[in-house]
Amino acid sequence: MVRLKDIAVIARVSVMTVSKALRDEPDVSDATRSKIKALAAQMGYVPDSSAQGLRTKTTKLFGLVVPATTSPVYARMVLAIEERAYELGYDLLIAHTLNKPDREDLVLRRLLSRRVDGLFVTPVYRFEAEARIYQEIAARKVPTVLLGPPAPFCKNFPSVEIEEQVASYNITKHLLGLGHKTIAYFTGPTAAPWAHERFEGYRRALREAGLQPDDKYVFQSGNTIEDGVNAALQMLNENCHPTAIQAVSDMVAIGAAETLLQQGIRIPEDISLAGFGNILLAEHFRVPLTTVRQPKLRLGLAAVEMMMGLIRGENVQTRRLPAELVERKSTAAPKG
Repeated sequence: MVRLKDIAVIARVSVMTVSKALRDEPDVSDATRSKIKALAAQMGYVPDSSAQGLRTKTTKLFGLVVPATTSPVYARMVLAIEERAYELGYDLLIAHTLNKPDREDLVLRRLLSRRVDGLFVTPVYRFEAEARIYQEIAARKVPTVLLGPPAPFCKNFPSVEIEEQVASYNITKHLLGLGHKTIAYFTGPTAAPWAHERFEGYRRALREAGLQPDDKYVFQSGNTIEDGVNAALQMLNENCHPTAIQAVSDMVAIGAAETLLQQGIRIPEDISLAGFGNILLAEHFRVPLTTVRQPKLRLGLAAVEMMMGLIRGENVQTRRLPAELVERKSTAAPKG
């Protein structure tokens, strides 16, 4: 391992001068600084981040906690956070919760033990009003940005999110504008605030159109392709015949579409279908999906901007970004 002393010997300067040059201290001449940096690069010098952390009381590490980076919902957001953090000189420690509260507690405590300078967290939503791990994070005053809307147990942290209700409202208005009067809704996880917001957007659009939301057209799903399959099968088994389906997410919509198509039900000729999220598969599915485009990269960049504000001690507020309706081939006017 190359040490500061090794560079100092070759450069014929003191160890302190080498240290100052590599930290860009002002009391080192430009020529000396350039010479030392060139030698350091040539010799393969790597700074000791642990030693730097002891001196500055920072680790230059961020913790990022999401359900899974394989999820198309989070992949681009994680990329944006990692890229911007890299530009700012931070490394990212990524952990997966798999939507399990016990695992979330464990990975967050592990990140706290690494003395991360900040946390980006997609909460594992639960019905309880309190969660001890979030109380611990608040007590330690660790800068934390939520990726998604807060629930009661994490309401004291700023979040970056989209305008869930408005976006869902716009999808329903789109279907109503095509002439649909019976629109089924496949709901999301019952504990997730974003699922409630999307459902409320659907209900609000119906009420404004003079239509009373009807529970017989509402089917509980979740947020996976399998959930969409099950919700569509339940709808068919209950002999429910809407002219359109609005799903809480693209994954649910694609699962529903597969089931409908297998049953010989054409999309959109027999039934229209809309999702939410604009994952890559939505555009390239065999019936390209009408959906809402979530600004995933902008959400990630906004999250890092908020984090840096927290680190500087600023009063950071929640940010909500608009989401754009994307009309594709899965929605059309109803038959007849």
